[in-house]
Amino acid sequence: MKEFDPGEMPSIASLTDRVRPLSVGMPATSLHFLGDTAVFIGAEENAALVNEAGEVTTIAIHGGAILCAASDGKRVVTGGDDGKLTALDAKGTVTVLATDAKRRWIDNVALHPEGAVAWSAGKTAFVQSGKGEVKTFDMPSTVGGLAFAPKGLRVAVAHYNGVTLWFPNMAANPEFLEWAGSHLAVTFSPDNKFLVTAMHEPAMHGWRLADNRHMRMSGYPGRVRSMSWSAGGKGLATSGADTVIIWPFTSKDGPMGKEPAMLAPLQARVSAVACHPKQDIMAAGYSDGTILVVRLEDGAEILVRRNGGGAVSALAWNAKGTQVAFGTEEGDAGIMEL
Repeated sequence: MKEFDPGEMPSIASLTDRVRPLSVGMPATSLHFLGDTAVFIGAEENAALVNEAGEVTTIAIHGGAILCAASDGKRVVTGGDDGKLTALDAKGTVTVLATDAKRRWIDNVALHPEGAVAWSAGKTAFVQSGKGEVKTFDMPSTVGGLAFAPKGLRVAVAHYNGVTLWFPNMAANPEFLEWAGSHLAVTFSPDNKFLVTAMHEPAMHGWRLADNRHMRMSGYPGRVRSMSWSAGGKGLATSGADTVIIWPFTSKDGPMGKEPAMLAPLQARVSAVACHPKQDIMAAGYSDGTILVVRLEDGAEILVRRNGGGAVSALAWNAKGTQVAFGTEEGDAGIMEL
């Protein structure tokens, strides 16, 4: 298949006729690709696997609400209010990785490229190595988000008033990055130089890890619920406004003292963002159901989906960058081939 060239994008175009509608039978809360299989995670009990032919297989993965999901491209790991942590592969096989001893909700999960998995229940963070050994650490407050650093076995645990950086295999005390407020989703930059959180309030916060300098990333009208690093980690695209907000990370100071780029404005709030794995383009979904593919260099847009059918709740590219899939809060879903 020919690799997509973003230079071919006209400033205004439509690819709506290339979208293949899918009947996944549920609203999607997250979306992941395992090879050429798209995995739609629902809010309750089930996942839907869609193969290359568009055939949908529904798999029960929890005995109740699904609270979190993460993927490393080989499996999708989910946590539920049944106290279970499960892994789903592209063949539809479900494996229970852990069950909370107190049957607490598993509400955050993160995966390490070398097989480790982190999850949380209440104030406790857990890390299971690729060999199956489990370490735990109790935080000062309920865990809001988890992320593995791209290098080494280090876990960022977001919680109230900051982030704890924990090395599960070291006896040293964890490092604490302080900033007042409730910190939720957390992410390391791909070059391991910055850490960014999305907060409960309409703002983000960041730290430069070399010296823990603060990066204030505010001005959002709504909460940031979706973040995605562009190819090579040059920018961090976010939801939360009526344009896609992209913070620059090309210099040693990251976004400190810089204004973000604002692309693809609409009369609707951006609800989901997903950057292409190889090219400087991204997909953006909106609260009115619109989906655009946007070139980061100049903001050129291609319409993928017209408005209607509920807010876009999930977006994902396959690893090759040849397909983008979406799901909405009303259960609509589709895949577009580039």
